[in-house]
Amino acid sequence: MNCSISGDVPEEPVVSKKSGLLYEKRLIERHISDYGKCPITGEPLSMEDIVPIKTGKIVKPRPVQAASIPGMLGMFQIEWDGLMLSNFALEQQLHTARQELSHALYQHDAACRVIARLKKERDEARSLLAQADRQVPMLAPTAPTIEASALSNGKRGRTDEDMGAVGKKLHTGISPSIIAELTDCNAALSQQRKKRQIPPTLAPIDAIERYTQLSSYPLHKTSKPGILSVDILYSKDIIATGGADTNAIVFDRPSGEILSTLSGHSKKVTSVKFVGEGDLVVTGSADKTVRLWQSSENGNYDCKHILKDHTAEVQAVTIHATNNYFVTASLDNTWCFYDLSSASCLTQVEDTSGSGGYTSAAFHPDGLILGTGTSESIVKIWDVKSQENVARFDGHVGAVTAMSFSENGYFLATAAHDGVKLWDLRKLRNFRTFSPYDENTPTQSVEFDHSGSYLAIAGSDIRVYQVANVKSEWNCIKTFPDLSGTGKATSVKFGPDAKYLAVGSMDRNLRIFGLPGDEDPAES
Repeated sequence: MNCSISGDVPEEPVVSKKSGLLYEKRLIERHISDYGKCPITGEPLSMEDIVPIKTGKIVKPRPVQAASIPGMLGMFQIEWDGLMLSNFALEQQLHTARQELSHALYQHDAACRVIARLKKERDEARSLLAQADRQVPMLAPTAPTIEASALSNGKRGRTDEDMGAVGKKLHTGISPSIIAELTDCNAALSQQRKKRQIPPTLAPIDAIERYTQLSSYPLHKTSKPGILSVDILYSKDIIATGGADTNAIVFDRPSGEILSTLSGHSKKVTSVKFVGEGDLVVTGSADKTVRLWQSSENGNYDCKHILKDHTAEVQAVTIHATNNYFVTASLDNTWCFYDLSSASCLTQVEDTSGSGGYTSAAFHPDGLILGTGTSESIVKIWDVKSQENVARFDGHVGAVTAMSFSENGYFLATAAHDGVKLWDLRKLRNFRTFSPYDENTPTQSVEFDHSGSYLAIAGSDIRVYQVANVKSEWNCIKTFPDLSGTGKATSVKFGPDAKYLAVGSMDRNLRIFGLPGDEDPAES
């Protein structure tokens, strides 16, 4: 008789009262404890239904396979194959478990990033709400006027709610006191300009002809190379750069050390400017925001304000001569006039005559004129007091990428895909055009030095011209190759007294060109 479960001769046979089937005692006991029913019939079964059978000592017959050496080898082979299959199944389970763990860790990391982003947006929203609360007293006096205009002519006009619904923000405008301040600044600077002499410390032409690269500093990340904007604080010889890696860098040129990394923008930093003595830095970005950074006691710059008045990329930032106001220009076809003390937009001017948006902007040295360049190849001159477009220059090909007013107050240089054009602001005409590059190479940057004696152009190389008058020839006195290997120098800036040039390119290095022998102690 064989066990109904194992099929072998039982050592301790027992029989079921209900089914009459024979089992091995230890096997049926385990099955009943686990399932509580008969393994063959499926009927409920307990140990009281099991009756032991008395038999003589049973000697198990030897299996046929164990009767010979080849049979035993076959048994071992079968056991070995079973072991290998079991091991393979365990490895498959381990691999699956690892994949599930990796997926769970990825989900956890993604959740942490989402939480961090939401917290950041919450903090920014709180900051904007607090700023709006501070501005409410300024807006309150205008409420009666708005209410009256809303009911004029017997028709309901546009109210604050209507303006909010279409995404427009209410601005207080440039007050008469601010216009008086701008006018006084203009009068003072114009008077000084008449008496201004070229400083004796200005680098002479023969020195610039001998300029060469002195140093190269890898300021930005290699993951997203490219320096898009450069500004220099002359009083301290500090350089600020804006990069495609979303960071702005404040760099001390004499020591060759990075003073601060301004991190916060989510997209490339298109423009960076110092304010006054460098306590403030303003940055504009492709993330549609403008940030104000305040220097701290430890030398770092902390973000104090985030301005979100634009709805498209901010392409340019320019600081007024009073150092109390600044203007931003954006691809949303508007420029904004800001008060630095309150970090508020006083007015946002939209140009309805075009649709391409602004790609560059600069204040006239006297501060009452603003120049803007558009993606539609047009240069526009604005009266800051009235915010009206008073002049328009056509003739460029491609977006106007950069502009610079000369310190003499008469000349404006603009750069675009077709090269650089010089404009006489007295007669409102183009009197000279430079086309230094081929038709596939746009001019990226143009800059007068602070004395108005030299003009620098950047594209596939960097060229320095001697400034002359309207009728005389402007000679190219030096050409520097673009040593970045990218073929695209994006920004150029003269140092104090034109003693050096700072050049940014589409690699991550800031390059300094100057007179050999004037190398920095921390040359890289």
